[in-house]
Amino acid sequence: MNPFKNLRLWVWVAAAIVVFNGFFPAVWIFFTSLKLEGELTRIPITYWPDNPTFQNYLQAFREQPLGRYFFNSVVVAVGSTVLCVTVAALAAYALARLHVPRRNLILSLLVGVSMFPVASLMVPLYQTFNELGLRNNYLALILPHAALSLPVATLTLVSFFAGIPRDLESAAMVDGSSRLGALWRIVVPLSAPGVFTAAILAFVNSWDEFLLASTLLPAKAMRTLPVGIQLYQGEYVFPWPLISAALVVALVPVALVIAVFQERVVGGLTQGGVKG
Repeated sequence: MNPFKNLRLWVWVAAAIVVFNGFFPAVWIFFTSLKLEGELTRIPITYWPDNPTFQNYLQAFREQPLGRYFFNSVVVAVGSTVLCVTVAALAAYALARLHVPRRNLILSLLVGVSMFPVASLMVPLYQTFNELGLRNNYLALILPHAALSLPVATLTLVSFFAGIPRDLESAAMVDGSSRLGALWRIVVPLSAPGVFTAAILAFVNSWDEFLLASTLLPAKAMRTLPVGIQLYQGEYVFPWPLISAALVVALVPVALVIAVFQERVVGGLTQGGVKG
């Protein structure tokens, strides 16, 4: 039996599974946000809302300071992304260009560190930021979020930096540029797909993180979106339409970022896998 005889069929099946698992939950959440509570519990199930309404969105902003939560998430995610990419670029350049003893061991350690569960870091992080008086401060999330994304960002950039010809940096330094200047003016721009990939991975990780955000920023005015959204549910009530509306608000920025930079992200992931 030829295993490739029905290859086209299996390709379509695989594509359907990817679309169903990747897009259907987001579409279902959006449809739910347009329904009223009574329609949601109706039998048989209605997929498309009979009378779409944006009432849930208005109520979501009235019941909780969703706008404030959104602002907090933007500050934390953007701050941690900028810090992570900056430090990762410096570390990746050193590993790719300079003579670093035990380079392979360092890269292996980066892979190992990236596997640490966040829960194992909760106690030391809480004690550290509490002693420093940084609880309920944006830095309490920006610093650990950047550190958690740093291994993956560094590994991503190392493969790109290693693929940039050294002659370009040498020419820049002959013209009077410092090594650091050559990094930011030559290497980083030429590695744009890798930089975008690292930045988006760091942004998404920070945007979605819940455990540290709920522990280190407990004040109501400092909560991020993942923490704020779980406050909509009560002890005996779970308002799905309201929660779905808040989830859509949280999903839109990530979807826009990925939609705008999807070509660079895909190019970064594929090129980074074959370089170096």
